Amino acid sequence: MVQTNPPHEIWFITGSQTLYGDETLKKVAENSAQIVDYLNEKKLPVHVILKPTAKSTEEISGLCREATYNKNCIGIITWMHTFSPAKMWISGLKNLQVPLLHLHTQFNRDIPFDSIDMDFMNLNQSAHGDREFAHILTRMKIHRKIVVGHYQSESVCTKIQDWMRLCIGKDAIQNLKVARFGDNMRYVSVTEGDKVAAEMQFGFSINTFGVGDLVANIQAISEQDVMGLVRIYEDTYFVSSTLLANGQQRNALLEAARIELGIKSFLTTHGCHAYTNTFEDLHGLSQLPGIASQRLMADGYGFGAEGDWKTSAILHVMKKMAFGLSGGNSFMEDYTYHFEPGSEMVLGSHMLEICPSIAEENIQCEVHPLGIGGKADPIRLVFNAKEGPAINVSLVDLGHRFRLIIQKVEGLKVRQEFPLLPTARALWKPLPNMEIGLEAWLLSGGAHHTVYSQNLSAELMADFGEMLGIETIVIDEKTDIQGLKQILKINEIYYR
Repeated sequence: MVQTNPPHEIWFITGSQTLYGDETLKKVAENSAQIVDYLNEKKLPVHVILKPTAKSTEEISGLCREATYNKNCIGIITWMHTFSPAKMWISGLKNLQVPLLHLHTQFNRDIPFDSIDMDFMNLNQSAHGDREFAHILTRMKIHRKIVVGHYQSESVCTKIQDWMRLCIGKDAIQNLKVARFGDNMRYVSVTEGDKVAAEMQFGFSINTFGVGDLVANIQAISEQDVMGLVRIYEDTYFVSSTLLANGQQRNALLEAARIELGIKSFLTTHGCHAYTNTFEDLHGLSQLPGIASQRLMADGYGFGAEGDWKTSAILHVMKKMAFGLSGGNSFMEDYTYHFEPGSEMVLGSHMLEICPSIAEENIQCEVHPLGIGGKADPIRLVFNAKEGPAINVSLVDLGHRFRLIIQKVEGLKVRQEFPLLPTARALWKPLPNMEIGLEAWLLSGGAHHTVYSQNLSAELMADFGEMLGIETIVIDEKTDIQGLKQILKINEIYYR
């Protein structure tokens, strides 16, 4: 997995004030430390760092300013152990530029009915301290994630964990560079978009590099490095006999390995973690990158075919968010439908570039003719995707805003034979059903390219869209067409 960012941190900031005296503040600090220790023991995706208790406007402003400019801090968790007057938070919150989670919890799980006194009440005031804090967040229109419950409950830890993955995603999208080798496929609408608006909205940059410069990089790869990667191919996949040593198509495999190493070297040199190419601009390349794009995706890079930089970017971000989870995330395309009554399904595939992270088993490394691009037969990995719940995600540019479209699907076990289709394949049923699911996608303006995810939920991705400040549409088991039409009409007014 690509990992070039500094180690991530989440800062835990407890709000209080000096009104209650040193002894109470000492308890506040001790209790906060125990909560942070507990969260870190749960081995959440990001390490939590306890910061000093925030007791004044100056302290809060300093912490928020430091969190914004610290390259390791990707979010803060706030909790009001006692009452913390919210006007103290205004200055700091105005300058805070990292995601915020408001943890509405308390140190004690239960009320000690037999011993509770005013000292206990002065210390354990989250029930109304957090209301004061939430009011100023609402008045200032500050986006935040609210998590309610005792900090030791599994549901609270799960919600914090999911939010941490959103913070990882936001950090990734703000620091991402996308390389475009060639332009978009000619005459295609949905893969186009306003690259300046994207950088303003999300932070990631999109720039074009000459295919000739990439070719020069590929040609500079040593034979020793090529043979080293080929051995990895042979150890990892079921390599076709024609591609093995002394096989008649062995040179195609060597060239595919050289292309993979060359692309990776180029991306590393330019600090890019996502890229696009197009079969309409392959000048100097001997074959369209197939296995190269598949394996680079598996390594965490974003990829978009036919110049689709939006899908490339969101794929890399989702891979970063899903780090450590079982299942995979892949560039995907809805290719064709099966309309058999009672057994409707979608066949997702692409001519070459599907990530093996979603594969079930038995990944084949093969070479086959490709009718477009006008180059030599490319090497590709052929496999079936695993079954199970999944989502398709599409980021589209509507001209005056971006829209994130998320659809729940049920990935099906591939039981059919595809003797004449040498590609990676996925079968799924869109929710709530084929008819409504497809109509909802079309109404929403979703692209034919998506990110197919087996390990990120629709709910998590909807929260991510909200965190990014963009319109988000979820198509799931509850979707009805008339309701969706109303949502789209209302959104049109709201976002204009």
